[in-house]
Amino acid sequence: MTDALTELLATRDWLLADGATGTNLFNMGLQSGDAPELWNADEPEKIRALYRGAVDAGSDLFLTNTFGGNASRMKLHAAESRVHELNRLGAELGREVADASGRRVIVAGSMGPTGEIMAPMGSLTHALAVEMFHEQAEGLKAGGADVLWVETISAPEEYKAAAEAAALANMPWCGTMSFDTAGRTMMGLTSAAMVQMVDKLAHKPLAFGANCGVGASDLLRTALGFVEAGASLPIIAKGNAGIPKYVDGHIHYDGTPDLMADYAVLARDCGARIIGGCCGTMPEHLRAMRAALETRAPGPRPDLDTIKTRIGGFSSAVDGTEADSADAPTRRGNRRRRET
Repeated sequence: MTDALTELLATRDWLLADGATGTNLFNMGLQSGDAPELWNADEPEKIRALYRGAVDAGSDLFLTNTFGGNASRMKLHAAESRVHELNRLGAELGREVADASGRRVIVAGSMGPTGEIMAPMGSLTHALAVEMFHEQAEGLKAGGADVLWVETISAPEEYKAAAEAAALANMPWCGTMSFDTAGRTMMGLTSAAMVQMVDKLAHKPLAFGANCGVGASDLLRTALGFVEAGASLPIIAKGNAGIPKYVDGHIHYDGTPDLMADYAVLARDCGARIIGGCCGTMPEHLRAMRAALETRAPGPRPDLDTIKTRIGGFSSAVDGTEADSADAPTRRGNRRRRET
């Protein structure tokens, strides 16, 4: 049977994903250091409100409140024995909200990084990573998630382990990485290298891309890198709402709804099919993004100067891909230096 996300993508040129989880939950009273996943059991109405905020703003897809719901992260809160339960509850609440929306909305089971370093640099083996992701995936599946959504990954080995876990759970999946270190992931992967990695996976994602990172401009440059590398699968773009700043004791993202509307249209024109926000993205941002995608005609693929002019400059002179091939410093890297 065809999965729900593939069916929806077949009917639309683009889909609007959701925005921030943490930012919205902190506004509801979550305290720093608390495990958001525990709210799936302890504060279910607040989690329903989180999901409804995205759906009411026009999202076609939203992520469950299960980002840190693996055994490694839950152990920090003495809740490693509740992994299946908390993931199931997070998905069940999402299924409830999606089914009550009156339209087709995809429930994406969020699976974030384990928080550990993969061997040989660290102690996390491939087998253990697969086991942790698989446990989480089975909980999300039991709760009714349409698709698994692996996000904010830095290490290619962890991405591959998540892919294997999705296969063991017999679930479709999507996967994004965070390119937050001069255009590379923290573990050094470039956008071009990610395309090559995804193409070699036995259990390929339905869509792949980037989330979080530094700012929306950097994320769009990464999306262009996917396209230039010949990506064949649908691309995901989930950028932060501007740049984080410390204001009056709180982290504040400076991206306005108008800026995120411009970002959403540029993401579409860069080639992204699933477009959403990450940290700092609130329902008001999503409403502006939806309106812009529905009313602004598609345009040509933007160059870096256009991105910089529309939504701000880049955090680094290059995106790392100049080192991916012998001719890249001339073909790609120098152009990025000149236009940044």
